[in-house]
Amino acid sequence: MMLPGEVHAIVNGYHGDPRKILGPHQFKTDEWEVRAFLPQAESANVLIKGKSHAMKREDPAGFFSLPLKGEIGKYRIGYRTWQGNEKEIEDPYRFDSLLSAFDLHLFLEGTNYEAYRTFGAHVVELEGVKGVRFSVWAPNAESVQVCGVFNHWDKNCHPMMPREGGVWELFIPGLGGGEIYKFFVRSRLNLHQQMKADPYAAFGEIAPRNASVVWEEQPYDWQDAEWMRERAAGDILHQPVSIYEVHLESWMHGAHNKPLSYRELASRLVSYVKDLGYTHIELMPILEHPFSGSWGYQVTGYFAPTSRFGTPDDFRYFVDACHQSGIGVILDWVPAHFPKDAHGLALFDGTRLYEHEDPRKGEQLDWGTLIFNFGRNEVKSFLLSSAMKWLKEFHIDGLRVDAVASMLYLDYSREGKEWIPNQFGGRENLEAISFLRRFNELCHSVSGAFTAAEESTDFPGVTRPVFLGGLGFTFKWNMGWMHDMFRYFKFDPLFRRYHHQNITFSLFYSFNENYLLPVSHDEVVHGKSSLIGKMPGDEWRRFANVRAFLGYMYGHPGKKLLFMGQEFGQYEEWSEKRPLRWELLQFSLHAGVQRLVRDLNRLMEDNPPLYEVDSHYEGFSWIDFNDTENSVISFIRYSANKKSMLVFVCNFTPLVRENYHLGSPVAGVWKEILNTDSAEYGGSGVVITGEIQTESVESHFHPQRFTLRLPPLSVIVLKQDSADTTEMFDEAPLRR
Repeated sequence: MMLPGEVHAIVNGYHGDPRKILGPHQFKTDEWEVRAFLPQAESANVLIKGKSHAMKREDPAGFFSLPLKGEIGKYRIGYRTWQGNEKEIEDPYRFDSLLSAFDLHLFLEGTNYEAYRTFGAHVVELEGVKGVRFSVWAPNAESVQVCGVFNHWDKNCHPMMPREGGVWELFIPGLGGGEIYKFFVRSRLNLHQQMKADPYAAFGEIAPRNASVVWEEQPYDWQDAEWMRERAAGDILHQPVSIYEVHLESWMHGAHNKPLSYRELASRLVSYVKDLGYTHIELMPILEHPFSGSWGYQVTGYFAPTSRFGTPDDFRYFVDACHQSGIGVILDWVPAHFPKDAHGLALFDGTRLYEHEDPRKGEQLDWGTLIFNFGRNEVKSFLLSSAMKWLKEFHIDGLRVDAVASMLYLDYSREGKEWIPNQFGGRENLEAISFLRRFNELCHSVSGAFTAAEESTDFPGVTRPVFLGGLGFTFKWNMGWMHDMFRYFKFDPLFRRYHHQNITFSLFYSFNENYLLPVSHDEVVHGKSSLIGKMPGDEWRRFANVRAFLGYMYGHPGKKLLFMGQEFGQYEEWSEKRPLRWELLQFSLHAGVQRLVRDLNRLMEDNPPLYEVDSHYEGFSWIDFNDTENSVISFIRYSANKKSMLVFVCNFTPLVRENYHLGSPVAGVWKEILNTDSAEYGGSGVVITGEIQTESVESHFHPQRFTLRLPPLSVIVLKQDSADTTEMFDEAPLRR
């Protein structure tokens, strides 16, 4: 029976359990009452087995009821609107609960790793009736309503039903894919109420609109089975990895100066990347976000590819096309923080539900964003399920985790009393560390998937396995190498002798982690200059420096990442507001850099010494790192079986160095297989065209010696033309 005031609570949208009032209710064996709230109805009827029974208006706002005798079974409700239209609907409140208690239990304990199947909006069929099942977590809500175009955004029309743990659910018959909706959340606290986008939405409106869209999942016909098999059987640590980092909105524009769609990118971007020989594309965040100026790093939809470029299946088509062309896809994933947008996660139910209550732990001051509460089980289920959806449902190959350093330290960008220590008095965020470890364990449970950390400190064991006490990432971005390289190359070559340590220091720690060498978007914006803009000298010297930079980068241990536009020497800093300057490729210097990048990628793919042993000292040996006066360094890269090797010689001054002597690891004939000063790259053409015969003169602790002519501002790569290395490795240890 209804208590006094409950009808008033229903019609005004603050009843916390509408199932107690609405729908069918049995009082005795043969006594029932059907109740419905139909604010748009002038009159209403219950339709049972072809018969119509008039309902009584109990409240002028549109609350109707009808007492009935006998078993009523399935029924429908017909009503006449105030405009005179006749409608007939299924009653949402006659259907039983849909969410299983077990799924909710896993969610509440933080172990529901596919919570996107439980929460959000899903097209389902119940008792032969098709509709949409909505569910959302809002434990401090007084009531939650589903609002949308289908009910004219009425905030009282479709109250959701509560489940254990603060979860709300409602099945609305007659709805399907494409419906636009939000949740209207009334909090128990401070009279807070807000329209919220669905945190688990699979699709969203195109920005600047921000409502969620019901996406009806259909089986996608993947054509990448061969790629997925090879990925599962391989080991990316010992494979060539060259990553092209892309911001999809500004890579290239099409008709009417609009960004390309996912399907257009599946043709143009994929063919471009394949032609240049990259192994992977890394996408700056394409998770749904409201503000393009955030580059995607302020996410509101952790389960939805942004609708700016198409639908979720369009994005699957893009990934599928990449895989069929032999290209992996890495997704930039942002669990460190989220924006304060009113429709997003912030103050979701009037409380700091996803973020920390204490602003000393809950707000990222640098970016004006909020920090997830990594200690809350439901938040862990949310974030880990997001990661799993991208890996499992979209076949993403790797997740690059943004801003890991900000997650690891409680005092990140804070001073004094702006932060609070952990329970042991330390600065480490133990909850975030535990979350990252579980994240990496789960990601690596997906065959062939990998993770990468943007971590800029010396936190120990970022790529060490979790069972050995590490964080468990596959790769760590080598930010130290990047900053040292930029610092070195900005100096005029005349003064580089005084900064020689900048190009050699990274080899002291290069094997502490599984490193990835990045030249990312962060380094070519906000006054930092493009890659070529960082180089000193006239135009020729700038391009020569860029080519030498890239040559050394590909020789240095570690996987490679280059941001779009740097592969052809774009002068301007990158901006998300405009496409790359593709017209520059008509000029020989720019086309030469692009040609060099293509050849460097091919060089790496064809030569195991450049990828098999990237994270261990056995794959690297210095020849000479002490020639500070000439700003020349030289080193050897070895394959895993030591049967193959490459020698790199780097001259970072604009002088041609004649008769330059270097130790050779073995006797025999060598040849130059790449020279960044080659005329085809825009260089001066100082190349070695013939054979290079070593001589039996000890040099640099090696029994043989090269005599070379070093080109200006260049990197040359030498390979054995014919030599047997077995004797060398049997008799003499490597000098490291």
